[in-house]
Amino acid sequence: MPKVKANNLTMNYDQQGTGEPLILIPYLTADHACYAFQVAQYAKHFTCISLDLRGTGESDAPNGAYSTEFLADDVAAFMRELGIRKAHVSGLSLGAAIGMWLAAKYPDTVMSLSLHSGWPKTDAYLSAVIEGFQVMAKAMGSVPEMVILALFPWCLTPELYAAKPDYVQSLAAFVRSRPAQSLASFIQQSSAVIAHDAEAQLSRIMAPTQITFGRHDVATSTRFADRMKGRIRNSELLIFEGCAHAPIYENVEEFNNQTLQFLKRHAA
Repeated sequence: MPKVKANNLTMNYDQQGTGEPLILIPYLTADHACYAFQVAQYAKHFTCISLDLRGTGESDAPNGAYSTEFLADDVAAFMRELGIRKAHVSGLSLGAAIGMWLAAKYPDTVMSLSLHSGWPKTDAYLSAVIEGFQVMAKAMGSVPEMVILALFPWCLTPELYAAKPDYVQSLAAFVRSRPAQSLASFIQQSSAVIAHDAEAQLSRIMAPTQITFGRHDVATSTRFADRMKGRIRNSELLIFEGCAHAPIYENVEEFNNQTLQFLKRHAA
């Protein structure tokens, strides 16, 4: 896997496909491989660059507090080191929170912005959810097992568990197969989620933006939709029916088709 030195840390990434660059930012606990179901389709049209954030995968895990703004600075530095002047940017959950900051602070670097299952500012409800993940991760001593037992039920619908138990187990096996995030890095990263506040940054986003939610997402529900759609001037809203927090796994075909249509519309 290629690596690059950016913002005083070594960052690991994967690159596939040809065309305009598309930066894929992972969600909480995940490394670059979390977009495996998307890259297969996206790479037919774009150069997909999936990265490991600090503290995940094979990127460095330095000590110190994380913030979504600081993680966006990492991505901006990563792009500069690779010589990417401008790219399409896509992220889910934490990846979307980072994408907001990236597009607001570095508007000239973002061709289009895709915000999936995102939120502008952490509220008391979402904070309680993440704090619960922290407690479980500490008690279990394993971030991957916490993801499977605690985070999965927030990301997937009861209907998927009932209809496709083998598929859910295959997702669990995938999580276990990836480089495990350390407990310390998870606490740093999840604390950045709790502290996330890009509310005042939304009006600074210039790039055309796709905002999506799963209809049955509870953690980052459609309660955030109007605030994001209303403050990001050139934005469109899409709801994935029958999905919770992770349409990228729950309805892969529709998610890929709808998001790829947006990306292709905004390609140069």
